[in-house]
Amino acid sequence: MLTAVDHVQLAAPPDSEDRLRAYYTDVLGMTEIPKPPVLAARGGCWFAAGPVQLHLGVEEDFRPARKAHPGLRVTDIEAYANRLQERGAKVVWDDDLPGHRRFYSEDPVGNRLEFLERHSPEPAALEPCA
Repeated sequence: MLTAVDHVQLAAPPDSEDRLRAYYTDVLGMTEIPKPPVLAARGGCWFAAGPVQLHLGVEEDFRPARKAHPGLRVTDIEAYANRLQERGAKVVWDDDLPGHRRFYSEDPVGNRLEFLERHSPEPAALEPCA
């Protein structure tokens, strides 16, 4: 039985680790976590913020996804958006998701990231689609 998402993997071009480290730690406020030695040899880097983990893996023929993205929950979304903008990141607001305030941004290699904060109570349980 599925219990949780362990991590989200995003792709990155070769030799982009320094730019990614600067963005994910300095801009987003995440902490770099060590990769197991057998995986570290492949390049890339991993980051965490509480239980959230993002893994950036090197892909030789890298192309950022146009629609695919992680949706990352934040508290005080206005302050978080300001943090990103103060550090030079682009913020694009999108209020089309009912019950949420959200915006999109991109990391230095073009990976799309969604940041959202819920403004209505969580549903008690979700019903399966018919």
